[in-house]
Amino acid sequence: MKILLTAFDPFGGESVNPAQEAVRLVPETVCGAQIVKLEVPTVFGKSIDVVLQKARSVKPDAILCIGQSGYRFEITPERVAINLSDARIPDNEGNQPIDQPIYPDGAPAYFSNLPVKAMVEAIRDAGLPSSLSNTAGTYVCNHLMYGVLYHIQREMPGVRGGFMHVPFIPRQVARLPLPAPCLSEQDIARGIEAALRAIVQNDTDLHTAAGKES
Repeated sequence: MKILLTAFDPFGGESVNPAQEAVRLVPETVCGAQIVKLEVPTVFGKSIDVVLQKARSVKPDAILCIGQSGYRFEITPERVAINLSDARIPDNEGNQPIDQPIYPDGAPAYFSNLPVKAMVEAIRDAGLPSSLSNTAGTYVCNHLMYGVLYHIQREMPGVRGGFMHVPFIPRQVARLPLPAPCLSEQDIARGIEAALRAIVQNDTDLHTAAGKES
């Protein structure tokens, strides 16, 4: 089995991205699966192109993209991506799409076909906080997740794909006002490894309650 694991570069004035720092620490093999790592630019359009080019080259069985969601307290696999880019801040090349569809011919939304609930449980079993998220936002993270699932549906039958957000790392919050949640890059890497194990070990997802009231 082969899993393409991607991470964004720093954005929004940050000097580091916890996704990038943690992915570097993830083992090259997890539960017998080869982990192919890829750094992705935090840029609308280009991020999808970079991942798609790599996926066409290495032909993975699954794609897991990792991104920063700084003020979350948990590692959060994403359930769904929406067909909308609405950027609060410009990306790393100055693009700031507002109220734009990602693909005009795409569905309103695509659901991850990774075992997202099993991933949450695996991360918790590793002793780390995790929950299932129902919004990937409207920035480049959602943009990439949607783009990956759009192309999986059209040209990569049998491939599973999705996205997971991770919190800040300590050096990003050292001077922020409290509360400022964070996890070490080592712990985030352990969480990513646990999620990868769940992908390898679960062909279908767990049938457990993971809904939220708001």
